[in-house]
Amino acid sequence: MLSKEGDPLMPCHPARARELLGKGRAVVARQVPFTIRLKDRARAESEVDGIQLRIDPGSKGTGLALTDEKKEVDEQGAVVTVRRGLVAVELQHRGDQVHRSMQQRAGYRHRRRSANCRYRKPRSINRTHPTGWLPPSLHHRVDTTYSQAARLCRYAPVTDIHVERVAFDTHAMSEGRALTASEYRQGALAGTEARAYLRAKWNNACAYCDATGVPLNIDHLRPRSRGGSDRISNLVLACAPCNQAKNNTPVEIFLADQPDRLAKIVRQLRTPLRDAAAMNATRSQLTEKLSDLGRPVHAWSGGRTKWNRSGMGLPKTHTLDALSVGRLDHESGDAIVRYPGRVVVVKATGRGSYARTTPDRFGFPRLRRSRTKQYFGYATGDLVRAKLPTGNWAGTWTGRISVRANGQHSLTTSAGRFNVRHRNLRLMQRGDGYGYSTRPEP
Repeated sequence: MLSKEGDPLMPCHPARARELLGKGRAVVARQVPFTIRLKDRARAESEVDGIQLRIDPGSKGTGLALTDEKKEVDEQGAVVTVRRGLVAVELQHRGDQVHRSMQQRAGYRHRRRSANCRYRKPRSINRTHPTGWLPPSLHHRVDTTYSQAARLCRYAPVTDIHVERVAFDTHAMSEGRALTASEYRQGALAGTEARAYLRAKWNNACAYCDATGVPLNIDHLRPRSRGGSDRISNLVLACAPCNQAKNNTPVEIFLADQPDRLAKIVRQLRTPLRDAAAMNATRSQLTEKLSDLGRPVHAWSGGRTKWNRSGMGLPKTHTLDALSVGRLDHESGDAIVRYPGRVVVVKATGRGSYARTTPDRFGFPRLRRSRTKQYFGYATGDLVRAKLPTGNWAGTWTGRISVRANGQHSLTTSAGRFNVRHRNLRLMQRGDGYGYSTRPEP
């Protein structure tokens, strides 16, 4: 809720917001997150205690929660802290999509350069990165989390920020157990090399057909093109026919008719470390970035978050983890007494593409993209409300649109996707690079 000058006030109950809108004392300032602006009250005339923003970062999703804390006296006369969840937001990143797009662009450029400069000598890798540089797929996670935190601080009186800053022990995760001090200095390839290690592990035979006495290649169980890594647990030996037949097919599909062999091979696969590595790389930069909001930033461990959530008997979700971030001595009577029943799901979709042509699967231009972003006052990604008088989709629908030059726009809703004329649309909120939906909190 905002004052008449646009300053943030304390959040109110949805029933109170409906009452203020019905009496004409407020207007809708933003649809998602739903925000109203009062027309007859200034911030100086309101009592603003302040609330907290709690963040649980993740590799694929991040939970954000607005909470308030009050001191109350329990039945025994002790003063305890009571925490209430006011707003819950689940931010879904698109780091994997950015990574795939970067790989696709690199492939297109490699093909063009190899075709046009076939005999060009290799150039040295002399490009440097500034201090704190992150790949675009990781930098995206920091930027989108900061963007949502800044938006919540703009519409709510946030006084301090609590963020979970967790470090993953990738070496122990790779082994699947706790390690001693000396074991951290030795890995699977201690005293040997990858090919010798694989030959000893697979008895100089193909992992797919047990062929021996033939040249053996090193194959990735999870192909690199499908997110696989070069970890030794992801490598096997394969003869040339099996290596060519498998290509980039997932091993579960390639060996679907050999369940025993598949179980033997999959048994050696270990927990992927991509998500843990992404969190280790971004945890410090996220904390530094959040300090630009001008609020005190408090970092907490993941163990404390788990201890708080388990003590309150809450299931594990990003939003409930965010609600549990920070100091909460539940053994002394502190408690979480309420959490939002509906979670706002914010999915990062981007603002379109800079490409001027649409390529085919070989990287050749297939058609030219339009230079016009808006048609009939609407742009792709806008949140609109459609009223259809007749047809199979008759009724009122709300969703995001994809515009066309002929005015027959495509509307995506929770019930499906259909076409609608621009004259039947009403703009609710301009596209901002995110898609919005809701889900119930378990």
